[in-house]
Amino acid sequence: MATGSESDDDPSSEQERPAHMERRRWPREPAMSKERPPHASPALEPLRFSTQDLPPAEQFQAWRAHMAPLVDVHLPEGKSPEDGFLAEQTGWHLGDILIVQQRAHAHRYIRDQAMLRSSPIDHWNVCLQRSGQAWTEVNRRVTETAAGEIFFMSLGSPYRGRTTDTEALLVFLPYELLARDASLLQSAGNTVLSGSHAELLTGYLTGLETNLENLTIEEVPRIIQTIGDMVVAGAASSTRTDTGQNQANMGLMERAHRYIHVNLHSENLTPDVMCRALGISRTRLYQLFEASGGVLNYIRKRRLLQAYADLSNSADHRPISEIAEAAGFEVAANFTRAFTHEFGLSPREIRRTVATQQRPAPAIRSTRRYGKTIGDWLALTG
Repeated sequence: MATGSESDDDPSSEQERPAHMERRRWPREPAMSKERPPHASPALEPLRFSTQDLPPAEQFQAWRAHMAPLVDVHLPEGKSPEDGFLAEQTGWHLGDILIVQQRAHAHRYIRDQAMLRSSPIDHWNVCLQRSGQAWTEVNRRVTETAAGEIFFMSLGSPYRGRTTDTEALLVFLPYELLARDASLLQSAGNTVLSGSHAELLTGYLTGLETNLENLTIEEVPRIIQTIGDMVVAGAASSTRTDTGQNQANMGLMERAHRYIHVNLHSENLTPDVMCRALGISRTRLYQLFEASGGVLNYIRKRRLLQAYADLSNSADHRPISEIAEAAGFEVAANFTRAFTHEFGLSPREIRRTVATQQRPAPAIRSTRRYGKTIGDWLALTG
């Protein structure tokens, strides 16, 4: 299969390639530590996951649990959990963006419709492949990513694929961050970015990776803006030609998401009002949000995520009942149940930990079963 090529073959049908994984830590090349001025802001604190210190027979299950909120992972055919599974991630929160340095043994992965309906994750994902190869299928279209290439996709659509032993840099950007360019980005989904803009993005991310340990909070806003602009530019130069109907659908979805974002706390944010504002039927509206479990489910999740952000803001002194009302809950008890079900912590627990300056990472519903996961890391974005 040619580098960066597309195929209609099943991505899980290829023979896995053996590869040796070197046990080393990031960054890829030792970076010279910068001496910060005495009064400079502290550097960003990384999040870490690794199976390296676990017994071999427990390594794959730990990886599967860590990745469960995002994808369901499986071993390649012929591999057993007893063989061991080395995987390592270091995550960095740059404001609304999550950057993950990842190394993992060969595996298969799938994010299906059922997972989309129960998951608040609909981020844009950029993968800078450092080594190995990956094949990802969306709507029966398979894209291969080879070492040195940069792959772009949306996590708001179902997909599946497989990867050899790989090392990669992953960038997760919340949908809202690039919402104004959603139709363009959707049309560029499941694509290996190419051209000069892709080369510039690759160079920028490579330089950023070697300095992650030295970044300070003041530098983050400009980095977010730069990455966002470069992703949009790279997608624009790599966009394939779509049918007029697909372009119309993506434009309509963009308008629907924008409408919800602007009117998130309005009492009139209902399917009927949205249909009138967008000029579409209820059936068409439900089709647009089918992958998200329906338009009401999508609105509810967005309101709960905003409520979490409000409760985590030490400068927001509104009563919990007022935040619940803003989230569309007239009865505080119903808000508490929904919030706790979604994040694994009650609104009061969030407030209490913020007050003691021990803000926890929010957890999606599977956290109680799996502990800290990639879902916890993503829940802090957006």
